[in-house]
Amino acid sequence: MEEKTVSVPAISCGHCVSTIEREVGGLDGVRGVNADEESRSVKISWDPETTDWVVIEDLMKEIHYPPVE
Repeated sequence: MEEKTVSVPAISCGHCVSTIEREVGGLDGVRGVNADEESRSVKISWDPETTDWVVIEDLMKEIHYPPVE
């Protein structure tokens, strides 16, 4: 299991949080997504044998919530 916490400056409301958690959480191999509106950060855990960070990062960019490391 891998885990990463990234800053996502585009988070501005509860809708942003639910969109990120739903979309990223729907990827195969993603085990957990916790987006936080107050800190504008997202903590993601995933199975590296099923998916990798590039796939997660690309999806976040596609849904207009690009991560900043």
